[in-house]
Amino acid sequence: MSSCDFLVLGGGIAGVTCAETLSALCPSKSIFLLTASKLIKAVTNYHKVTRTLEQFDVEERHMSTMEAECANVKVIQKIVKSLDTDKHEVLTNDGSVIQYGMLCICTGAKPKVIADNPHVLGIRDTESVQAFQRRLHNARRIIVVGNGGIATELVYEVEGCDVIWAIKDASITSNFIDPGAAQFCLPGLNADKKLADRPIKRLKYTEQVSAPSGATNRASAAYGSALGPDWMVDLEMTGSKERGHRIHVDYEVEVAGIYSPTELSDSGKSATAFEGSLPDDCWPVYVELTNKKIYGCDFVVSATGVVPNTELFAPNNFSIGADGGINVDSTMQTSIADVYAAGDVCNASWEHAPHWLQMRLWSQARQMGAYAAKCMVARSQGADIHMDFCFELFAHVTKFFNYKVILLGKFNAQDLQDHELLLRVTKGEEYVKVVLQDNRMQGAVLIGDTNLEETFENLILNQTDLTLLKEHLLEPNVDIEDYFD
Repeated sequence: MSSCDFLVLGGGIAGVTCAETLSALCPSKSIFLLTASKLIKAVTNYHKVTRTLEQFDVEERHMSTMEAECANVKVIQKIVKSLDTDKHEVLTNDGSVIQYGMLCICTGAKPKVIADNPHVLGIRDTESVQAFQRRLHNARRIIVVGNGGIATELVYEVEGCDVIWAIKDASITSNFIDPGAAQFCLPGLNADKKLADRPIKRLKYTEQVSAPSGATNRASAAYGSALGPDWMVDLEMTGSKERGHRIHVDYEVEVAGIYSPTELSDSGKSATAFEGSLPDDCWPVYVELTNKKIYGCDFVVSATGVVPNTELFAPNNFSIGADGGINVDSTMQTSIADVYAAGDVCNASWEHAPHWLQMRLWSQARQMGAYAAKCMVARSQGADIHMDFCFELFAHVTKFFNYKVILLGKFNAQDLQDHELLLRVTKGEEYVKVVLQDNRMQGAVLIGDTNLEETFENLILNQTDLTLLKEHLLEPNVDIEDYFD
C-alpha cells in the first residue's frame, strides 16, 4: 500500500491543473496523479485576455514531464477499479491500494454515442481522434450527428469528403451561437479555405491504446482525457476525394435508425438521392433520419455531447446532479468528506453568480481544477477561502469557421425574461450581439476581431445603466471606452 497527502484522479486538463496547483501551494506535501494514459494534458501559452477571459494551448506530454517539473508529484499510470471513501483508499486494476488524505476526482466525461455499431464512431479523446483520422482517409462521405463544438470544428475542417451534418436544432452550433450568428457563419461551411487560414500546428498524438479486453465498442472502453482547444490543428482531416469539402445540413432531425446494406434491403426502404451519390450497394452503412431521409455513408461520427464519467463511483453514494455530474459546493467539495471534484465530472450545485453558468468546456476544466486545489489546501490548513473571481462571469473564447468567437455572461439570454437584443453585423467580418435587461448588459456574443471584449466584460460586471448610451453602443465609429474614462 502507498499513501499520499493529495490524490488526483485523471490526467486531463482539470486533473493536471489541480495537481500542478497543489504542488505550487504545498511543495512539502506528497501528491499522486493517477492517469489511465501515459500522456497527460498540459496547459501552455496561458495568458489573460481580460479579467475573466483567458486563452491557452493544450499539449499532450508524457507523464514523466510533470514529475520533472513538479518535484513532489508522482504520476501513476493505472486504472481506478474502486473507491472506498470510508477508508480513504483507491483500488487500481492491478490490485494496488493507494491511501489518500484528500482526493479530487477529475475523471471527465464520456461521449453519448448514438449506437453501438462498428460504423459509428464517437469523438472525445486522443484515441477516438486517431481512429477517425484512419477511417477518414478512405472515406467518400460521412454523416456527422451533433451540434456542439466538436461537431462544428470537425465539419469545417474535413476536406476531400462529402459531409452530411444532422442536427436536432433549427440552426448550426446552437449550443454556442444564436440563429442570427449561425446565418453569419453559414457561408464559411462550404467556402474554400486558404492556406493562411490554417492555424499553427502544435498538438502531437503519439500513443496507441487498445480497448480493454472484452470491449467491443468505445462505449465500453476506458476513455482518455478530453480534447483541448484547437484539437484538430495537427490532423490531416482529408478523405479519399481529390476535390474540396462539400457539406449538406439537415436541420431539426435525429437518427431514427442505422442499417447495414442487407438490413436496408430487407426493410423495403431505399436510400435518399444525393448529388453525385453512388449506387446504394456501395455504402457500408445507412442512416435514417426522423425526416424520413436515408443516407448512405462510409461511417457515422457521433458528436452528440457527453455525460459525466461517474459510473465507477456509484457505490459511494455521492450526491448527483440532474445532469449526472457529482454535486460540488462552492469549495468544490462533494457530499463526502475529503473528496473534491472538478471539470466535466462535476456539477456546480452552488448558487451561481447572475452572469455565470456551467458548460463542460476546457476553459472551465482548467479553472475548476485550479480552484479545487486552492480549496483543498485551505481546508488542510484550516483557512477560509473566497470563491475565485472566474466564477463571477461566464467567459469563453474559441474559433468557429475561422472566426474568433467570444461569449460573455448570459450570451444567449439564458433564463432571462423581458430582454432586448442589440446587433451589429458586417458581412464576412464581424457579428456583435448584446443582451440587455432593464438597460443593463447581461451578455454578449462577439464574432470576429471586434476588440470589444474588455469593455463589455466591465459593463456586465459593473451592471452599468446604459439608458443614455444604448443607441450608440454598437456604432462602429464610436469608441465606447471614451464614455468610461
